[in-house]
Amino acid sequence: MSNSSQTTASKAAQPHRLIKSKNGSVKRNELRGKILVYFCAILIIVATLAITLFLTLKGLQSFVLNDVNVIKFITGMVWSPSGEGDFTYGAFPFIFGSFAITFLAALFAAPLGIGSAIFMTEIAKKWGQKVLQPVIEILVGIPSVVYGLIGLTVIVPIIRNHSSGVGFSLLAGMIVVGVMILPTVTSISADALKSIPSDIKDASYGLGATRWQTIYKVILPAALPSLATAVVLGMARAFGEALAVQMVIGNSKAMPEGITDQAATLTSIITLSMGHTTYGSVHNNLLWSLGLILLVMSYVFIIIIRLISSRRKV
Repeated sequence: MSNSSQTTASKAAQPHRLIKSKNGSVKRNELRGKILVYFCAILIIVATLAITLFLTLKGLQSFVLNDVNVIKFITGMVWSPSGEGDFTYGAFPFIFGSFAITFLAALFAAPLGIGSAIFMTEIAKKWGQKVLQPVIEILVGIPSVVYGLIGLTVIVPIIRNHSSGVGFSLLAGMIVVGVMILPTVTSISADALKSIPSDIKDASYGLGATRWQTIYKVILPAALPSLATAVVLGMARAFGEALAVQMVIGNSKAMPEGITDQAATLTSIITLSMGHTTYGSVHNNLLWSLGLILLVMSYVFIIIIRLISSRRKV
């Protein structure tokens, strides 16, 4: 083979570049882009670690500096950290309130969200997505304070007129937060159902199954881990919601005895009390400890989501 033919073959083997290099400018631009994306990734990691470290140090101050008993703090039923004499710091009613709102909101949003996702992806694919998708996007964009105002104006009076309570209750919080997490559950559920291979559905129809049999016995079991991930993500948002919950739940420091009783959550107590405490006081440090519980629960939700995602088969 001649030298000219070898050179031609060598040029043909080289990758074709859309932009030709001028004095190494392409390599410099690639280096700048690489540095920029590495910087963004490192910045997110550092910010997450910094927030975690800061909140951990602040949250532990009440136990280290103020000698607050951890067990009494978590299991105690009376919260009066700024009272005269012997102050008490039982946070269990708020922990219970946060978990109650989270699970009740999930019970409210999961059937509606998964049902809407089935409607969009399996029942009415064309016009269902055209109508429901914009509605979901609108729900995502509504500020939480608006949800709180609607709950305060509409839901609380309805509960007051149909129960023995004052309207501010776990039930009102459940409905408001359930609507707020509905877009998250619906969107992720729809993506999960879309990811099911069409071969599985065709095989089911080929065996004579009806549409509902295919949805109930084939599609939903195949997408179950992803659907569970959607619900847990919604629960993670519900656990950290503050403003809307604070406006409708009543913020009572007593333990609720029913779904129509007033209650309080970790976030509502923090937002209500933080501005009325002195920095470094026992009360202030205890509020940071409540924030540390929120952070720990956020990590727990992330671990659960990762475990569920690892069980995906489709």
